Amino acid sequence: MTTVARAIPEINAMTEAAKDLSAKARKLSPAERLELVDDVLASLDEPDPQIDRLWAKEAEERLAAYRRGEIKAVPLQEVLAKYRVK
Repeated sequence: MTTVARAIPEINAMTEAAKDLSAKARKLSPAERLELVDDVLASLDEPDPQIDRLWAKEAEERLAAYRRGEIKAVPLQEVLAKYRVK
């Protein structure tokens, strides 16, 4: 679990209201769902200092773990190949 998920538990918890909205959204046409997703994502694209601090801490922890030899780096080409459309 990442630092962000530990610090903001509601990220991992879908409320009944959210489940209801999700069920209703699935009944929309594909075009309407795309517009809805775009609108929701745009609402998340606002700076949040708390989340920025948490991600900075996560990055520092990962770098420290790498330097201690606890995790290894993955070559960029390997990462890109994993997500390349085949």
